[in-house]
Amino acid sequence: MSAGQEKRVQFDFEVEFLNGGSLKGQGFRLDIDGEDIDERALADSIVRDLRLLMVGRVQIFNKTIITEPHKRGRAHNRNVESLRGRIVDLSHEIAHGMITYRGLPAPVIEDHLSHVASRAIYGEGTEFQIGRISMVANTGTYLDSPFHRRADGKDIASLELERLANLETVVVRVTGMSGRAIPREAFCGCDVAGKAVLVHTGWDRHWRTTRYFDGHPFLTAEAGEYLKQEGAVLVGIDSLNIDDTGDPRRPVHTELLTSGITIVEHLRGLEQLPITGARFTAVPPKVCGMGSFPVRAFAVLP
Repeated sequence: MSAGQEKRVQFDFEVEFLNGGSLKGQGFRLDIDGEDIDERALADSIVRDLRLLMVGRVQIFNKTIITEPHKRGRAHNRNVESLRGRIVDLSHEIAHGMITYRGLPAPVIEDHLSHVASRAIYGEGTEFQIGRISMVANTGTYLDSPFHRRADGKDIASLELERLANLETVVVRVTGMSGRAIPREAFCGCDVAGKAVLVHTGWDRHWRTTRYFDGHPFLTAEAGEYLKQEGAVLVGIDSLNIDDTGDPRRPVHTELLTSGITIVEHLRGLEQLPITGARFTAVPPKVCGMGSFPVRAFAVLP
């Protein structure tokens, strides 16, 4: 396309934010590829171009297409905090008797062989401890594989390490939002393709309290569909569940896991990560026949 035939879109807009307030613009212009752009794609573009966070809804008004040379290339957010080489632990501890999810049993952690008992087995001055743990797979900070949702999906042992370790990361902050449902628009300002998308709700502050089990933040079905379409590799959240536990269909689990996108729930400490630039790892043991399993999730800061 020659410079004289390049197209721009002119429009008015209103952005509503999850934590209240709004942003309005009149006569705003954006470069576009092709002859036209639909309103949903335009709304996504404005969120991305202005690098907006915690977006709830975007409305477009008075859209017109004009022929005008493009003013600049596409903008990309490459802001990274200047913290270098630090490892951030993003996992909760697993302790005897703790409850991760109401209705599931707590882990039982005990000695199979204690230090004292082992003294009768080994040489003088030598002792070891061998522990034993009995628990359901959905304990602590854990990862869901496709097998968790479908019998023909990959189990924990079948997952490729390339999709679990050293992943480029984008953090989506929705702390302080009004309401519980996190919409697709909250993710539109981020480049999620090929990345671990970590949703920072702040709900981990309620961990090991009764408050943790009720009224938790969750993703809408449309948000799950958007993350699938945009090519996310892994989606994590610091909340009880990525779905609304009041909805037995579990649409986000279904959308992501059936597409091979793994899920990590019950994360913690996401406030320590920059929006972009960290590398995320959540690798479970190579256990066959498991749909979920605890992980030691962590991020390496740039």
